[in-house]
Amino acid sequence: MDIIIRDNYDDMSQYAAEIIAALVKLKPDCVLGLATGSTPIGTYKKLISMHQQGLDFSNVKTFNLDEYYGIGIDMEKPYSADQSYARFMYEELFRHINIKPENIHIPDGLTKEPHKFCQWYEDEIKKAGGIDLQLLGMGGDGHWAFNEPGSSLSSRTRVEALAQQTLDDNYEAFYKKAGISREQMPHFAITMGIGTILESKSILMIVNGAKKADVVAKCLEGPVTSQITSSAIQLYGGGATVVLDREAASKLKNLSHYMHVEKARLAYGL
Repeated sequence: MDIIIRDNYDDMSQYAAEIIAALVKLKPDCVLGLATGSTPIGTYKKLISMHQQGLDFSNVKTFNLDEYYGIGIDMEKPYSADQSYARFMYEELFRHINIKPENIHIPDGLTKEPHKFCQWYEDEIKKAGGIDLQLLGMGGDGHWAFNEPGSSLSSRTRVEALAQQTLDDNYEAFYKKAGISREQMPHFAITMGIGTILESKSILMIVNGAKKADVVAKCLEGPVTSQITSSAIQLYGGGATVVLDREAASKLKNLSHYMHVEKARLAYGL
């Protein structure tokens, strides 16, 4: 696992975007796993800028991590003002690049048969050849996607009840400004499982901000536990890269070592 520290959010976003862009150039038909939330917005903005300079997404396929259950998007009006993650992805990335609509996969929050849909989503990932690179953020309690504390580290795509901290965080970030009450916001979500995520061929996790410094340290340097589902990254056997800004990295006990390793790798071309 490579732990990369950057001075600020913009530098972190640039580094992450360069990793994704390098894969798209190397493998134009790659399969990207994508995340929502405030953290990846900067990375998506960098990718949009790279597309405007020639980065081609026309053969890329994407699978999003999650979606609220009970809300969705009108695909004939994909930029409508709702609080779905599908809407978020179209506004923050998809509408600005040349990805084909048929290559976009987002969990269907309006499905009438959620359990069948979850199995279908798993099957579609396999049909696509698996996820080449999975982009991940981290929730305030250390969760990945909507794999809330206590989720099995071998879990698959499923319907998950949202934890209170997730409800609080999402209310402040998305629903409060839209005038939607806590009672009206979704309390369940469809999410890829930890087991699904760990089958990705590579993982790119990005985290920023002092508020997440404690949980970053627990994730990367503490015990692997289902109470902090992102700690499963310690079990990952593929190529994992964690990119942090200085604030998010500030509680790491081995911070100086991680920075030394990055400098040494650059010096030796590794």
